[in-house]
Amino acid sequence: MVSQEQRRRQLAREKFLRQQQRRTEARRKSRIRNSVIASVLGVVLVGSGALYATGALEQDDDKTNANAEVTPSATPTGKAPDPCDKPAEGKVKTETWKKEPAVAIDKSAKYTLKLDTTCGGIDVALKASAAPHTVNSFDFLAKKGYFDHSKCHRLTTNGIYVLQCGDPTGTGTGGPGYTIPDENLKDKSLKDNIYPAGTVAMANTGQANSGGSQFFLVYQDSQLPPSYTPFGTVSDAGMKVLKKIADAGENTGAGDGAPNATVVIDKATVTKS
Repeated sequence: MVSQEQRRRQLAREKFLRQQQRRTEARRKSRIRNSVIASVLGVVLVGSGALYATGALEQDDDKTNANAEVTPSATPTGKAPDPCDKPAEGKVKTETWKKEPAVAIDKSAKYTLKLDTTCGGIDVALKASAAPHTVNSFDFLAKKGYFDHSKCHRLTTNGIYVLQCGDPTGTGTGGPGYTIPDENLKDKSLKDNIYPAGTVAMANTGQANSGGSQFFLVYQDSQLPPSYTPFGTVSDAGMKVLKKIADAGENTGAGDGAPNATVVIDKATVTKS
């Protein structure tokens, strides 16, 4: 017999998946509308504008993350005290790229992603051999300063338990302009469709191979379909930072919204050891 708690979690997951589907459809209609408008006006779009009109910037990662569909960022209500410091001075980068960078990392080496955030440092041991495209992309973007000064825009506290980051726009719809393939979906850490606490995985649009720059950090075991590339594991010290962020809650009170904590990545660094 299914317990009330199991049923509650099942309903939460189903609601989450429905939200993903609705947002994906809304973005699809928006792409079509933008393309029609551009055609009617006779405007020749170039650079990132052209990418946006064709939907290439619609990335991606939304939520996940849970990585899979993203909830737009909102201004915290102040219902919980902010446990984090003020962000460092600086602006987010707006550069995008048309193609995924060529894989240049050493797949046999060990890599660490360090997120210096306003709430504390979060170190992530990366899985270069199991997810080379993903780790290579993070190495590339970190060197470009892509994540610096960006806000972690989403926190879920009901059904799934993740902090989502990686979108410089802070809206849940931004990305680097390119997508990367899904990887490591049969990782031995994923059992019974559970992404264990400490997992770092890619967000996506719900479609295969649609990851970009958005990612999520799991602070409590979360049941999700194995559709989100797991590419790293948070250190014990990093988990304490995530717990502090989670304990501050999110701004909707419904279990899915912007964190009450001001979570900004002051600096992201990938190092090889």
